[in-house]
Amino acid sequence: MKPIPKCFPLLLLLLTVVSQVSRSQTNNLYSYQELSHLFYQKQKDSLKKEWTCPVRYKEKATQKKYKEIWDERTDFFLNAITDDDYVYDKEISDYLGGIFNEIAKANKTYMPVQPMLFLDRSPSVNAYAIGNNVIAINLGLVVFARSREEIALTVAHEMSHNILEHAETSMRKRAEWLTSDEYKQSMEDVLDSRYQRLTRLKKIFENYSFDRSRHQRYRESDADSLAIILLKNAHMGFDPAFFLRLDSADMVYRQPLKQPVKNYFSPYNITIDEAWLKKRSKGLSTRSYNFQEAVALQDSMKTHPDCIERYNNTKAAGTVDQKMTPVPARIKEKAGKMMIWNMYCNMNLAPCLYRVLMEKDNGNTDPWYDFMLHNIMLELFHADRELHRFSAIGVTQKEYISKDYYELQTMLEQIPREELEKCCQQLQKAAFWANMPKPEQGMKNLLNVLTTGTDNTDEAGVKAAKEFVSSNDTSLYCEFANDIKKK
Repeated sequence: MKPIPKCFPLLLLLLTVVSQVSRSQTNNLYSYQELSHLFYQKQKDSLKKEWTCPVRYKEKATQKKYKEIWDERTDFFLNAITDDDYVYDKEISDYLGGIFNEIAKANKTYMPVQPMLFLDRSPSVNAYAIGNNVIAINLGLVVFARSREEIALTVAHEMSHNILEHAETSMRKRAEWLTSDEYKQSMEDVLDSRYQRLTRLKKIFENYSFDRSRHQRYRESDADSLAIILLKNAHMGFDPAFFLRLDSADMVYRQPLKQPVKNYFSPYNITIDEAWLKKRSKGLSTRSYNFQEAVALQDSMKTHPDCIERYNNTKAAGTVDQKMTPVPARIKEKAGKMMIWNMYCNMNLAPCLYRVLMEKDNGNTDPWYDFMLHNIMLELFHADRELHRFSAIGVTQKEYISKDYYELQTMLEQIPREELEKCCQQLQKAAFWANMPKPEQGMKNLLNVLTTGTDNTDEAGVKAAKEFVSSNDTSLYCEFANDIKKK
């Protein structure tokens, strides 16, 4: 027998480490039990009891309307928890919580009680104050922010909305308006008019609605001003240039890829036909298109004043020569993965896949992104068989996307079903599966049953989903499997 080479133990150790790194990279996300409908159940019950509408008006009609609006906000928030719009992740929550703590601790006069933080799964670069000392931060903002100070500015801004009671003031004004004689007369005038009824109705109701992204514009400058005070009290840096960066917040899909779309599928031995990247139908919508003529999108904080205006209003208060603290790469990557998974669960397959390809452009070799590419293509095939391929893609107007994105979106629309099936079969036997953890392997088997397996009936899919949940009850992928179980 040949002697074992001296380098063999070192090689074995290296292989073990590589395997562990691969597994840790794909197995560091939240558990199913940390989705909001489970994790925040106790808080949800207590919030429902605590958010009792106060008596503010002697007039019964105004108080009744105020209670309706108050309860509308409460129901909005509680339903968002039930619908898993939020998620708890200890690492990201601790990081954001540290920023919350630092600002709140230095501003006890304004905030005797620290605000409650919720992590919204939305990819939108935004945050919002719900009122009653509750603030939500979107995953999209965590991914977009370059520094701790940029997140702190956004947090302080939303804290200011709560301190200034903007949500509560808006609800009171809305109740007073909807029960006023002026409102009643305005409605009568609309009913009596013969023309432009819809336009006049819109004008009457303008700015009198509650959702998780809107505030009246004039309140934003007040919140910016107070936010700067909160940051200065906490001795935290403030860079007004962040407002200029917000102008590009919705432009992520305008960024071109570093390679042609078909090249990203070559490592899986998948050939993409050039014809699939171009519209085959005839008509005005498929004319030769110049992507330089694109229309600019608004920033994600859509009711805020113009970003340049916000910059000009606050640049004098900026911190001079202050070093900014980068958001840890692990936090950004984890938030990005969570965001991609949420987009997949919401069947926004084109933007989901584009973000995966952009990670590959950044040199990210984590096999989790190969796993997600596999999931997207198999779910596309499943959606095609269920006759809703187009809606699953999440089609975006070409004015708002890059040429590469448009080609990818077109390919997802036009790849023939039989070719899509071959693509899925190729992905199922790709090399990256060799070291994938058990939950990812289980997800692979579940999608195989739903799509390319020998028995892909609805009954087989439900059975496979139940088996997956039984074997992987803490995996975040249970969110997908439980949706299959309900069908």
